[in-house]
Order: sequence, then structure tokens, then C-alpha cells
Amino acid sequence: MPHPIMFHDDDPGLAELRRIALGFPEASEKISHGRPVFCAPKMFAVFGGSAKIDGSVVRYPHALLVKVDESERRALEQDSRFFRPMYLAPSGWLGLDFTAAPVDWAEVGELVDASFRLTAAPRLIRLLDGL
Repeated sequence: MPHPIMFHDDDPGLAELRRIALGFPEASEKISHGRPVFCAPKMFAVFGGSAKIDGSVVRYPHALLVKVDESERRALEQDSRFFRPMYLAPSGWLGLDFTAAPVDWAEVGELVDASFRLTAAPRLIRLLDGL
């Protein structure tokens, strides 16, 4: 049984995330587990997620999931806008809740860029850097 679709295609946050994520070399979008996932070809960003908090599942339908560098993880986890997404947190991923505060799209771009660099092949990073 396929996963239900857990987003609205006309969501303005998704539209802006698409603009950012699809600007990376060889980036594409697919639906995985009911959510938009951005890959090149490895996954580097996801729209929407969930977390287990005090034994309950909390859904974040308007959020960005990205892989973060371990050196930045602690600082980001101190920010109340960020959460540890189910299933992905043990692999170094964090979520940014778009509803917790006004979205800083420049910050989102930096987070997506960092995640891309942590997951993409060196050839794609060279393309990104114009080398």
C-alpha cells in the first residue's frame, strides 16, 4: 500500500523550497513516503516531517529536513525552530519548522547548500562551485 500524499502542491513554502533545491546541479524532485524529496541523486532535502516527542508523534507538515554537519548540530538543536526528525535524526538530519517563526529563505538556502555538500558526489560539488 503506497503512502498517502502529505503535502499540498500549492503550498508557498514548498514552492520556495523547490526554487532553491532544484537550482543545485542535477537536482530532481520525487515523492517518497508521501513527501517531496530533493535528490542529486542522493536525498539532500525533504519537505515536511515528524518527530517523536515525549512518546507522541508530532507532525511538521511545513518543514525542511536537511543533513547537517556534526560541528553545527549542537548549535542548531538549541534553536527551538529545529527538531530531530523520526528515522533520519540518527543519520545526522535535522528539521526546521517553517511555522515556528517567519522563514528566513536565505538561511534555508544555506541549510540546503550545506546538506547538498554533505550528500552529493564530488563532481556535483565542483559543478556547484563552478570548477
